[in-house]
Amino acid sequence: MSEYSLTYAVGMTPRAKPLAAAQRREALIDATLPLLLEHGRGTTTRQIADACGVAEGTIFRVFESKHELFQAAVLHATDFGPFLADLRTIDPDQGLRGVLLDISARLQMRFRGVFALMTRMGMVQPPQTLRQNEDQRHEAGQIMVALVAPYADELDCEPRHLVHLLRLLTFSGTHPHISDGQLLTPEQIVDALLDGLRTKD
Repeated sequence: MSEYSLTYAVGMTPRAKPLAAAQRREALIDATLPLLLEHGRGTTTRQIADACGVAEGTIFRVFESKHELFQAAVLHATDFGPFLADLRTIDPDQGLRGVLLDISARLQMRFRGVFALMTRMGMVQPPQTLRQNEDQRHEAGQIMVALVAPYADELDCEPRHLVHLLRLLTFSGTHPHISDGQLLTPEQIVDALLDGLRTKD
């Protein structure tokens, strides 16, 4: 029987292969995030080690404490980088409504993830680094405005103002408390912005 088979035969989790510190750090963060969404601050180092396939002591070779690992996982989850890359995949030639639907859907996916993590972690406000990251927030706005700009002649307001309203409505329509639990879909958000809610004559 191979060592791999023997490990499973005795009910043990196979240990991960040795990695560089940076790679191990990334692997631990990736393993921690789903656990935080399930268990919040009650997540244990044993759970993290088992999910990552390492010994508990390995965690403290790259993080000084469980708290530091939690902070790194939260910062990773709220990083703007993947969101900016996602925005850049939107097809600008699908028409105004299609562009707005795609923007709203991506905003909503990000908001849901952040809100869920904050709730499980007992956070009453986003991490300070997220609130201070105005450069990437501004960059996200510029990408959205550039996507809407080709359709400016279909609007009675500036593309920037429409994007501002879209972000506001998507945020409030996705927040479980602001929306009173009646979450809005991207279709509802975009229809309200483009067509309004008044009965047409």
